[in-house]
Amino acid sequence: MIEATNITKSYTVGAQKTPVLKDVDLNIDKSEFVSLMGPSGSGKSTLLYILGGLDKADSGSVMIGGREIGAMDDDAESAMRRNDIGFVFQAYNLIDNLTVEENILIPALLSGKKRKDADVSEQLEALLKAVGLYERRKHRPMELSGGQQQRTAIARALINRPEVLFADEPTGNLDSQSGRDVLELLKMFNKQYGITVLMVTHSEEAALYGDRIIRLMDGRIADSQ
Repeated sequence: MIEATNITKSYTVGAQKTPVLKDVDLNIDKSEFVSLMGPSGSGKSTLLYILGGLDKADSGSVMIGGREIGAMDDDAESAMRRNDIGFVFQAYNLIDNLTVEENILIPALLSGKKRKDADVSEQLEALLKAVGLYERRKHRPMELSGGQQQRTAIARALINRPEVLFADEPTGNLDSQSGRDVLELLKMFNKQYGITVLMVTHSEEAALYGDRIIRLMDGRIADSQ
């Protein structure tokens, strides 16, 4: 499902060029749940953003579902990010003046779908129930706990039925129980719906929810088990 070959990335500040990723090769199978770990500065979030098309590598190639991101024009790449990939971040990135269900629907509406479309309505209902927010669908983010906001963000990421979900420190802002609830949700969507999950995390406990742990060190893959 995800194949990265010889990914390199550096950032330049002034005259100083700092390598972040160094010839990284990575393969993730369809329906696999992979946890990506490493110390701060190891390049794990940068790698996730490159794999998801949110950042560009200096060299190398990324394939998602057999399609090379670098060979796409801007419109095709944007369409892939909307329809085939879901993103969940440490910050929930919800729109304050929209309700739970309105926030969840944003990717579907951006894809040209309508709220009244049968498939959209069916998916919305199913997601609201799956993340435990059906009774709070009309509430706004400020009326929700952190865990509920992150569950809203997960539902938003899945409204277009993507094949891949990228999660960057999804439990980083949550207490222990809320974090476990979010991880259980990610595992459930992975197992029941076959969604491929790549999760960046600092937490060894969180990483164990994955089928495999990949560790980055100094911009290179140090271990995969």
